[in-house]
Amino acid sequence: MNAQPRGNWFAAGDLNGFLGLVVDNLSIMAFLATALIGIFGFPADIVYSRMFPGTAFGVLLGNVAYTVMARRLAQRSGRQDVTAMPLGLDAPTSIGMALLVLGPAFVHYKQSGMNEHAAAIATWQLGMASLVVMGVLKVVLSFFGAWVQRNVPRAGLLGSIAGIALVLMGFLPLLEILKMPVVGFAGLGIVLYALVARGRLPWGLPGVLVAFVVGLLLYEVLGPFGWLGHGYHTPPAWQWRLALPWPTLQWINGLVRTVPYLPLILPFGLLMVVGGINVSESARAAGDDYSTRDILLVEALATLVAGFCGGVAQTTPYIGQPAYKAMGARSGYTLLTGIVIGLGGMLGYLSNLVQWLPIAVLAPILVFVAISITTQAFEATPARYAAAVVFSFFPAIARMLAIKLGDPGYIAPEHFASLFNDTSQGISELAVITVLGNGFIITSMIWASFVVAMIDGRLRRAAGIILLGGALTLFGIIHSVEPAGGLYLPWTLDPVSQAIAWQFAGAYLALAVVLLLLSLQRQRQGATPAH
Repeated sequence: MNAQPRGNWFAAGDLNGFLGLVVDNLSIMAFLATALIGIFGFPADIVYSRMFPGTAFGVLLGNVAYTVMARRLAQRSGRQDVTAMPLGLDAPTSIGMALLVLGPAFVHYKQSGMNEHAAAIATWQLGMASLVVMGVLKVVLSFFGAWVQRNVPRAGLLGSIAGIALVLMGFLPLLEILKMPVVGFAGLGIVLYALVARGRLPWGLPGVLVAFVVGLLLYEVLGPFGWLGHGYHTPPAWQWRLALPWPTLQWINGLVRTVPYLPLILPFGLLMVVGGINVSESARAAGDDYSTRDILLVEALATLVAGFCGGVAQTTPYIGQPAYKAMGARSGYTLLTGIVIGLGGMLGYLSNLVQWLPIAVLAPILVFVAISITTQAFEATPARYAAAVVFSFFPAIARMLAIKLGDPGYIAPEHFASLFNDTSQGISELAVITVLGNGFIITSMIWASFVVAMIDGRLRRAAGIILLGGALTLFGIIHSVEPAGGLYLPWTLDPVSQAIAWQFAGAYLALAVVLLLLSLQRQRQGATPAH
């Protein structure tokens, strides 16, 4: 076994890798806080002193573990160019947790009679419990990742996460950029030039850092003169918020509250397992042969620990390991990132940065990641399945519209019945948008999977997938007629909602019958002798 030189802990490229990985994580935490506080009116002290420490602690643990794995791989192989697997908060599901789970739940709890503080604590407990559920699922699936990949078409897996990326972490952050266009658009242009067009910046500086600095300079120089309209705000006073991520059992109180959100929470965990398999393969292709199971287990345990300690956003290995390797990064960048993010959550300087930095400065990196994930969905899927990927985007678009039209993404139950009508026009448009968007991740997987089966000529398999969709519809796992997307037994619904649920389930049944009949036609054609 060859020992590495001590100096190989850090390389020149580790600085670039560190800056990119830190800004990635900072951007996600900033959007998480902005969505909860700005959109849903969530109490800031709960976000910064209870959610941030545990969330950041998961990033610390995961990156330290990946650093150790990189050092061990380097020692085993005798190579000095091993690059650690980057780990951070998962952008699509972190933003999804804020916009689809935590924010709507907070509004719901307040509408049900809780005071603001009690509703915030209940929401925090829900977030913790959600992370624990996802962590347990990921631990179990880490041993069955290959089976998941074999049985769920790549178009379904990548299409569903690309839908999240496109509308939640692409379009919505783009709106934030254009709320302060002079600041945000310049930074976005630099990110696209450096990371999409592969242009070289002066002195080889990383694009993320340059975009961040340029956006911040524009904000601080133009803002005080009023040239940014009402977008500029005087930075708040610096506050040290010492909050150690002690383990707590409060997540147990949130377990029962996770039930209505399981159609979102469980796919979030599943997607990260498949993503972990993909990034392990990507690193292996770049020359660093990590154990896929170990990569998945570390990430799952980091998510679990974060949930036990108050975190609300799951970690994931990032797809960009070969890019960090190309930068010359080794194992130092993940160690530095873990320390800076982890301590920042405990000491409070992360929350100060989030309050100080406008989202328009940080959002360009989220838009780039959204573009990358969506592009990958097409590049990693055979071209003949492109239509299936596109088709899987529609439920995500519906969910995004429901978020914007529902103000702020949750429609009160007493108003929901008014969305339906008995006229010849059928179900109202807003009701269709709401029902189509509920459970959209699983819906996207089902839609892409049955289209893939049809393209492959496997019509009976397509019919089986559609029948599964109909069964899930009956219980609200997809197409829930509950405004918040909750689960139910169909016979317990009120007559109007029950009628809609049966209509959607019936639609799946009708399509399954059509596909089965078409499969019989194909059999007869195959049996007809050629003349």
